Amino acid sequence: MQIKALRHKTKSLTPFAALLPMALVTLVAYLGATLWSIKVSFSSSRTMPTDTFVGLAQYTKLFENERWLLSIENIAIYTVLFILVSMVLGFLLAVFIDQKVTAEGVLRTVFLYPYAMSFVATGLIWQWMLTPGIGIEYAVRQMGFPDFVFDWIIDQDKVIYTILIATVWQTAGLVMALLLAALRGIDEEIWKAARLDGIPVWRVYVSIVIPMLAPAIATVFLLLSTTAIKLFDSVVAMTQGGPGTASEVPAKFIMDHLFGRANIALASAGAVMLLVPVIAILAPYAYARSRKARNIAHISEKHK
Repeated sequence: MQIKALRHKTKSLTPFAALLPMALVTLVAYLGATLWSIKVSFSSSRTMPTDTFVGLAQYTKLFENERWLLSIENIAIYTVLFILVSMVLGFLLAVFIDQKVTAEGVLRTVFLYPYAMSFVATGLIWQWMLTPGIGIEYAVRQMGFPDFVFDWIIDQDKVIYTILIATVWQTAGLVMALLLAALRGIDEEIWKAARLDGIPVWRVYVSIVIPMLAPAIATVFLLLSTTAIKLFDSVVAMTQGGPGTASEVPAKFIMDHLFGRANIALASAGAVMLLVPVIAILAPYAYARSRKARNIAHISEKHK
């Protein structure tokens, strides 16, 4: 009996043992690095970290820096448009694929393939396509439109939208895959009942289907939000933050000051501020999930 009990106990502990390396990585690499960054952001560190406490001085410098303020403005515009366009385009693609179209498997692969590429590769491809005189502009002119101009990538007011085009192209397929899986989980009887009642298709999507997709939409929103906030690779590959600093984003500002300008404290302050919106997004989601789990557990206890 003792051997059997020991085996049972060992078996129950196996999942926790398997998760231990990841838990250690999370605690040491992520949580530890976050706490260290917060500590450094309150110091006067430059090339090497120091323990000289300066309070909120680095945060004051940060928000007096025009380059940082511009990066916040850019990432705010980019994030709103990126989430909106990616979700709308991804949803439309999912609805299209859900109609049991011919060569569905091929289309799913084609739409999802860009997400398998690195953001650097995507950025370089779109940089070439958007450069005036070659790529899209050259192709359109060859089609008989010699006056066509598409110079957004060198226009300070429009360059952020070229990054939006490239990243939406890359992530829309992922949104499609997630929402398509959710659409395929909706009972066919709902569609049959809607057809019998003569309800327009668009009304079924708006009033029934989209509310039923709420958990999938929340997951997509969470993924897109965190992806947008940490935008870096595509900017470096496409514009290097230019022209000038027109396409500057917080992650690039942080990396430049960490490695290029040897200002660890200011970079850490920027990293802490970049962490704030991530927590603001994740906290309500985690709270909703935990509350839902508690409600399910409470209902289960009542029915025992």
